[in-house]
Amino acid sequence: MIIEEYSNYDGLGLADLIRRKDVTPEELLDEAISRTEKIDPEINAVVIKHYDFAKRQISEGLPEGPFTGVPFLLKDIATLTGTRTTYGSSAYREYVADHNSTIVERVLKTGVTIFGKTAVPEFGALGTTESRLHGPTRNPWNLAYSAGGSSGGAAAAVAARIVPVAHASDSGGSTRIPASVCGLFGLKPTRARTPIGPNKGLGWTSLVDCPHVISVSVRDSAAMLDALSGPELTSPYYAPPAEGAFLNEVGRNPGRLRIAFSSKSPYGDDLDPEITNAVREIASLLERLGHDVEERAPTLPFDPIEVGEVINGANLVASAVRAAERRLGRPMTESDLEVLTLLRAHNAQTGTAIDYVTAEQSVFEICRCLVEFFTTCEVFLCPTLCGSPIRIGELDSMSADLSHIQAARRRVWPMPLVFNMSGQPSMSMPLAWHKSGLPMGMMFSGRFGDEATLLRLAGQLEQARPWKSKMPPHHA
Repeated sequence: MIIEEYSNYDGLGLADLIRRKDVTPEELLDEAISRTEKIDPEINAVVIKHYDFAKRQISEGLPEGPFTGVPFLLKDIATLTGTRTTYGSSAYREYVADHNSTIVERVLKTGVTIFGKTAVPEFGALGTTESRLHGPTRNPWNLAYSAGGSSGGAAAAVAARIVPVAHASDSGGSTRIPASVCGLFGLKPTRARTPIGPNKGLGWTSLVDCPHVISVSVRDSAAMLDALSGPELTSPYYAPPAEGAFLNEVGRNPGRLRIAFSSKSPYGDDLDPEITNAVREIASLLERLGHDVEERAPTLPFDPIEVGEVINGANLVASAVRAAERRLGRPMTESDLEVLTLLRAHNAQTGTAIDYVTAEQSVFEICRCLVEFFTTCEVFLCPTLCGSPIRIGELDSMSADLSHIQAARRRVWPMPLVFNMSGQPSMSMPLAWHKSGLPMGMMFSGRFGDEATLLRLAGQLEQARPWKSKMPPHHA
């Protein structure tokens, strides 16, 4: 009976069942595997399966942690010793990790059983998960749509209730974009709150990668943040220490917050009326909850998409291609990598060091703008996506035309990237649904280092407008 109710529990709820001996880790793992086999052929979320690893974890004894015995999935960019990690790329299709990522070391200490990895776009470099190696990951709410990216596989698996919480990471919206389109809670922590080592110190240079999770509940995200956060000796950045446990913030009264909001894109463009109306509805809800709400937005000095492409192309894509060439000992071709990846790497080489430094200076000026804006408010609300979600096949990573990719970034995904540039915590919450039936995430961003305020507000909104019982048509 408890297994039949699996979908109704979040991760902490399942862990509590195990502590009470109402269910065993073996039974939960079997249920998660059964759900994977049943629903994954429809959505293509779990692209690497290593059930034997999870079973071995249980037989060897799980550590005592907040999620002991809860089935869990890693994003296919994290390395777990002895298991495949492909980064969504044909060049790495047979790569077997010989070490754990730092974030994986911390995940293992929570007591979860890791039975597979979730799909990503090649090198995690796109807002839709449709790699040539693994194929498209479909949105459980509507299979014609993308589950977002780059943590699209994680979001699809959680939305379909294969697991209640899964590893995600965010360098330009990669947690919040899929959380938005899949109807989940997705928090990007403050820069350097969670570790990205041991192989990386910066990730996307000033757009530092922020590993965390996508979850059904706010409290799972908070409990995981307690477990995963903490300084890493090799990190060039440092997040301000938290004043207390993040989990304790969920359910705490947020007080009367000053909340600014915008229903326009960062370029000042009007949005789809349905998105605009949803933002205004949530702003009204915040007022009813006792907050001071004002419509205003920061005026950014530079186009975040243009600046981000210079940095991403110069650092992430080109360096990833070079690393693959070193590993395989030959130049990469279209048989190894997608056309989009090769083109972006080529374009990065046509730029100069001056272009790169200029882009970094532009990021700094965007940061200054946001710091000044947040002196007059604690939270900024805007839609996570500024346009309708991406359909499967709408963006083609094998096309030599990059213009349609940049146009989609500007139309749909401009806002999440801004808060990677500033390093501020930012979360997408499933507070609205489009008439098509797809979820619409609302994005709340806070001051640098202040996840506590966001989590208190998230807990309040989760109570005011609950979403956990909403299941997509394609769920296990």
